[in-house]
Amino acid sequence: MIDSLIVFVVSLLIGALGIYVGAKAIVDSEDYTYALITALIGAVVWGVVGFFFGWVPLLGPLLVFVAYLAVINARYPGGWVDAAAITLVAWIAVLVVLYVLAILGVTGFDAVGVPGL
Repeated sequence: MIDSLIVFVVSLLIGALGIYVGAKAIVDSEDYTYALITALIGAVVWGVVGFFFGWVPLLGPLLVFVAYLAVINARYPGGWVDAAAITLVAWIAVLVVLYVLAILGVTGFDAVGVPGL
């Protein structure tokens, strides 16, 4: 149980880092705590919407992703295009961090708070 909690917290911190980098690059937001809360809310929304709709072929994953984008859109200024850009930059940033950590043998390729990782 403790191991799972540690993995969740570290993954959440990495996911928040991705959102922080994305928000900094797109809307010039410099608040890591805000990104951390956004990652946590995004992970919860992703999980709940995925539970109820994720199983629906084609539409389910799209609804889950739109729900995640809605969280980013609600938490950061700029609208849907900026939310999508923040998400893309966050995904790339987390991918780079996880790649480096995987090479070092520290972790695998997963992070809480960023879809698809």
